[in-house]
Order: sequence, then structure tokens, then C-alpha cells
Amino acid sequence: MASIAPPVRHRAPPAPQWRAFLEMGFRPLYLGGCLWALVAIALWVCAPQWLHGRLAGLAWHAHEMLWGFVATVAVGFLLTAGSNWTGVTTLRGAGLGLLAACWLAARIGFLLPGDAAFAIASITEGAFFAIAAIALGRAIYRTRNRRNYGVPVLVAALGVIDILFLWSAFAGDHPHLMQRFNTGLLAMAAIALLVARRVIPFFAMRAVPGLSIPMQVGSGQWQVGACVVAVIASLASVSWTQAQALVAAALLVAGCIGLMQVVRWKPWAVRHVPLLWVLYVGYAALSAGIVVGALHAAGLVTRAAWAVHIIGIGGFAVLIIGMVTRTALGHLGRPLRADRSMVAAYVLVIVAAALRVVALAPTDVALMALHASAAAWVAAFCLYLWRFAPLLVRPRLDAQSIPVRPVTSK
Repeated sequence: MASIAPPVRHRAPPAPQWRAFLEMGFRPLYLGGCLWALVAIALWVCAPQWLHGRLAGLAWHAHEMLWGFVATVAVGFLLTAGSNWTGVTTLRGAGLGLLAACWLAARIGFLLPGDAAFAIASITEGAFFAIAAIALGRAIYRTRNRRNYGVPVLVAALGVIDILFLWSAFAGDHPHLMQRFNTGLLAMAAIALLVARRVIPFFAMRAVPGLSIPMQVGSGQWQVGACVVAVIASLASVSWTQAQALVAAALLVAGCIGLMQVVRWKPWAVRHVPLLWVLYVGYAALSAGIVVGALHAAGLVTRAAWAVHIIGIGGFAVLIIGMVTRTALGHLGRPLRADRSMVAAYVLVIVAAALRVVALAPTDVALMALHASAAAWVAAFCLYLWRFAPLLVRPRLDAQSIPVRPVTSK
């Protein structure tokens, strides 16, 4: 008589743990940033009448998308990557909990009416970027990680520009408000270009056997340098009329270098790997958006919204949905494979970006395209949270953290 094999017992997933949740920066900041991405867009499109705080209307929408969502996820990535770059812990436990609490207090405060709520939100917002920059600097500078010396400076600059934006909003200074938003957008673009230029070729060569991609260090340095020039010139543009020409030239250099890099990264080789092609699409859109920004600075494109939305949704958001899946899988000890829900999220964010650009055109379908874009956006981040929120609050399957060593003074 044939023997019957005993039933296979699948190990139950570990229970949620605060210790695991506050283990690395990507856990609370990916979760919070992506949750806020869908909440903020749903509020802006469906219930703008609820936005009656001191930071209201378009200023609230612009601020929360750039600093409340994009910059938040970027900080989560950098804090996690900083541990890999240096071999030491950047921020975890109570310190990471304090950082997340500052972020949450700012999001709530900017929704509440009154100057007191706005002041508290602004202070906690500034503290968020200050803590992140200090944590990154502590790890990078003490370990003499020279390649990344500029990263804490860029994070600190993003926070300083944020405070300048908030001060302009409080003072009702609309010209300075939009100028500082554009400067913040460029600072975030510099960070995104720097990070993506490093990780995309690395991810691609690991995932596609036999693929060889040049790292293009020299062109990358020119690209980031051009972005820094554009940021400085943008800050000076209110008092120096010639600064706009410098902004246009610097952005044109940065954007064209990015488009050339995408071609040299052999995009056809990654067409069957969703975890890669989504990053290629995001980087290409970011570079194209920067070129459009150059045309706007030169006076050839009249509406700033074209560059803002191509950079913000086509570039930042597509890169983010790719990075928050790929890096989360890696750090959570999961196989580096995209399932159907992830691919659906990628497609939905790309669709949201395309429809948002269509909605900028003065046509009869603009309003319908705007609402369809918002629906695709919300659906994409709902899918991400459904798939990853249960993982982000639990320990790795192997119950082991990425090894780190304490910071030393060497």
C-alpha cells in the first residue's frame, strides 16, 4: 500500500512588531509616504473644500506632493541606503520613531486651521529634514564615505527650501512661494538623478545575465553639477533677471545627459523585467521633464505646470513606485520578482501621469482626464499598500536584519 505523504505545513508569517517597523528608514517612510500620496490626491481632487488650513489650496497641494510625499520617500530610501553605503546604522528605533512622528505631526498640522497649527507643523517639518540630514551626515562623514559627501547637504538644502516655501506661504508672498517651490523641485530632481544614475545600472546588471552597462561617472557628475547650478540660479532669480537664462542652460544640460544615459543603459534588454523597466520609464520621464523645464525657463513653454507634472508624476512618482517595490523586496528578504499587483501599480502610475498631462491641455476632456488620472493614482497606491503594508510592519522572513556596525570616529 502506497504511503501517504504528510501535509505540508506552511510557516505562519511573523506577527507585526514595533521593533521591526522602526528597524530601517524605508519601513515607516515608505508606508507613510505612499499612504499620504493617495490621501492627498483624493483630498485635492474630491474634497478641496476641506483644505482650510493656513497652508491651503494650490500651495497645500504643491507642498504636500513634493515635500509630504516625494521627499519623504526619498529620505526613507537614503536612510536605508546610507546604512549599505557606510556599513553603519543611520537611524533606527526611538530616533526613527521621532522622525516619523515629526512627519505625521506636520501632515496633520498643515490640515488644521489657525496660525498655531501652521507653526507647529512648520517646526516639525523642519525637524524632519534636520534629523534626516544629521543622521546621514553622522554615518557618511565619520566613515569617510567621500562618494556620498553631498547627500546630507542635498537633504538639508531640501529642508531649508521647504522652510522658505512655508515662510512665503505664511507671508502671502506668492511670487516667492512659486519660485521656492520650483527650487525645491530642482533640488529633489538633483537627488533623484544622483540616486537613480547609481542604482539603475546596478540593478539591471544584477538582474539580466551578461548585461554590461557603463556607469557614466563623468557625465553623471556634470549632470548633478548642472542641477546644483540650476538650484542656486533659481534662488537668485527673484533679484537677478539673468538667472533664468542660467537656469534654462543648466536644466537643458542635465535633461539631455539623462536622456542619453537611458539610451546607453540598453533599455531593450530589460523589457521583460518589470522591476527594471519601470525605473527606466521614470528616469526617462524625469529627464524629459527637466528639458521641458529648461524650455519654460527660456520662455518657450508658457505654463510651468507642464514641466512640474512631467517631472513630478512621470518622473518622481514612476521612479518611486518602482523603488518602493524593488528595494522593499530586497530589504525584506523577498524574491526580487514583480507580481501582478506590482505590475498593475506600475501601469496605473504611468497612466495617471499620461492623463494628468492630457488634463493640462485646454480641451473638452481635460476635467475627465484629471479625475481619471486621480483614480488611477489612488488605485496604484492602494495596490502598493495592500501588497506591502503587511510586510513593512513585520520582521524579515529570515528574522535577520542587514548587518551594521556602530558608528566609529575613525
